[in-house]
Amino acid sequence: MCLILIAYGGRVDMPLVVAANRDEFYRRPALPVHEWTENRQVLAGRDLEAGGTWLGVSTAGRFAAVTNQTDPTVQAPRSRGALTADFLRGETSAAEYAASIEGRRYRGFNLLLWDGDSLVYTSNRAPTQALKPGIYGLANAALGAEWPKVIRGRQGLARILSDSPAPDALIRLLADDSVPPDHELPDRGRGLEMERRIAPCFIRGDDYGTRASTAVIVSDTQVTIAEQLYGPDGQRGSREELTRVRT
Repeated sequence: MCLILIAYGGRVDMPLVVAANRDEFYRRPALPVHEWTENRQVLAGRDLEAGGTWLGVSTAGRFAAVTNQTDPTVQAPRSRGALTADFLRGETSAAEYAASIEGRRYRGFNLLLWDGDSLVYTSNRAPTQALKPGIYGLANAALGAEWPKVIRGRQGLARILSDSPAPDALIRLLADDSVPPDHELPDRGRGLEMERRIAPCFIRGDDYGTRASTAVIVSDTQVTIAEQLYGPDGQRGSREELTRVRT
């Protein structure tokens, strides 16, 4: 039940601002955000089970992030994390890359791609869209699904953007663990208790929860990515922050 909040084109000095929570099983091995040795332009964490990444940025002015659309009955040969990794390492425009994806090779996904100029949303469950400047929220349904965490997150990001966005403010926004009232929760056939558990922006759990909160700020001259890691029950772990000159 990941969450990506993204402000695109709202400020001339900061064309892209992102706040995102990665929710995953704690037992799944992963590396925190780092400079990839095989391509030093890429700044991202890494999933050690499948080799891809859920979110990353590059000094060449590229950003990508993926969320799942869960369907346990569907099997597919490629990891969804490869979609982000391949885009970050490449040079293809966001629109061209989206058009090249063979959706049947992946389980359900939502993918956001920014090539330094254009922001594109694509999915194998919904139509591709070239997005206009604005503030967007994406969880584990198609873009435009008005889940409570998406609505609250967009509102919070708008407040931060009106001031001077900083990584710590974005990470604090992502720490909201309040549970929305029952009448606001989606009904996806999973039962009310499950919807309550995964409804907050920040999910606490023993085996599954928010593993990482990530802030990305791309200015006209540099790229900053900060990541706060968490363990079971939301126990705070290490924090990483990288700033690089845009190339």
